[in-house]
Amino acid sequence: MSTRLDHRNPLVFDTHELGRRPGAMQRLTRTIEAPKDFGIQGVIGTPEGAPVEIELRLESVMEGVLVTGTARARVDGECVRCLEPLERELDADFQEMYSYPDADDRGRSKQAEPADDAEDDEDMIPLEDGMFDLEPVLRDAVVLALPMQPVCREDCAGLCSECGINLNDNPGHHHDVADIRWAALQGLAGSLQDGEKDEMSGAEAGVDEKQEK
Repeated sequence: MSTRLDHRNPLVFDTHELGRRPGAMQRLTRTIEAPKDFGIQGVIGTPEGAPVEIELRLESVMEGVLVTGTARARVDGECVRCLEPLERELDADFQEMYSYPDADDRGRSKQAEPADDAEDDEDMIPLEDGMFDLEPVLRDAVVLALPMQPVCREDCAGLCSECGINLNDNPGHHHDVADIRWAALQGLAGSLQDGEKDEMSGAEAGVDEKQEK
């Protein structure tokens, strides 16, 4: 049976050496280059081509091969509060079952399995000629492990809403802003003062006219 998987792809793994005896186990380590868009696009992720260290444990079970692993990589992004670049190390854990395509280890055909078992099999990814592609599982695990709102530090003060200055570098920064509720009263008071001045000026002018007469 032909397969669409390419064994030269660093994220394609071959299980033939593991065998199909239940309980057999194999540990693998591999460093690969991060594929394109490896993370949350436009927010945070591993740069394309950056090294990603993968540790895998392959375990043969009745239904197929249970793969458990951890991926370690550097991720880059931008703080959502202060907009400064950030960098951190990420560990993403994952587990996936890759099923034998035609029959389980006891030679039982899938067509003969109960309906409930058939539904469970739909959640498993079939092996292709004994191989599996880890990229979809790895990509999902990394995305789930990444913060949706990354910050450079938990107490990041962000940017000033008035002028945009970084408040982490200027902790005492502030603007004197009058309360808008008082601003209206201050405007009214100013109008009254101006009116009083006009009245006083008019009164003084009347006195001067009388004196002249």
